[in-house]
Amino acid sequence: MADDEINLQPVLSGSHVVLEPLQPAHEQALIAAAADGELWNLTLTVVPSADTMARFIERALAARSAGTVMPFAIVRRQDNRVVGSTRFWKIDRHNRKLEIGHTWLSASVQRSAVNTEAKFLLLRHAFEVMDCVRVQFTTDELNEKSRAAILRLGAKQEGIVRNERIMPDGRKRNSVRFSIIDTEWPEVRAGLEQKIARRQG
Repeated sequence: MADDEINLQPVLSGSHVVLEPLQPAHEQALIAAAADGELWNLTLTVVPSADTMARFIERALAARSAGTVMPFAIVRRQDNRVVGSTRFWKIDRHNRKLEIGHTWLSASVQRSAVNTEAKFLLLRHAFEVMDCVRVQFTTDELNEKSRAAILRLGAKQEGIVRNERIMPDGRKRNSVRFSIIDTEWPEVRAGLEQKIARRQG
C-alpha cells in the first residue's frame, strides 16, 4: 500500500476490534473468515469465496485509489484474527457524505461486540474526523436481520429503493435505505458506547 493511501486511510482501533486498511496480504485470512459460516452461500448479501476473494480485494483497492472507497479488514483484538470486512464507499467529500457497507462478518462473531464496535469506529471517524453531515446504510429489503441491526445502531429508515441492484442470481433487489445525520450523532454515539460497555461487563 502506497504511503499516500496509508495517510488517506488510517487504522481505526477499539477495545474489541481494529479496522486495518485492506491489502492483498489479508486474502487468506479473509477466506478463512468467510468460511466460518460459509458466507458465500448467503442469498441476501454478496460475500466473496476463495475463488473470488482476490478480485474482491483488487476492486476495493482500485476504488480506494480513485478516492471513492476506504476498505477495511476487521481484526478481533483478543486473538488478532481477521473476522470480516467493511468499508466506507460512495464517498462524496463535497457534500460531506458517505455510505458504510460491504460489511460481512464470520458467523461466530455476528451479534457480538465486534460488529457494534466496528460500526462505532466507522461512524466516529466519519462524523468527527471526516466531518460528514450524513452517513447512510443500504440493505436488501428481504434481509430482516440486517435491517434490525441497522436500526439498533440508531439509524433512521428513509425508504425503499426499487430495483436498486441485480443480485448474482439475477434477482432484482429492492433496497432499504437508512441514515444518520450529524445532529443525531451525539445521541447515537452515546447509545453505541452504552452497548459496547455492557458487552464488556
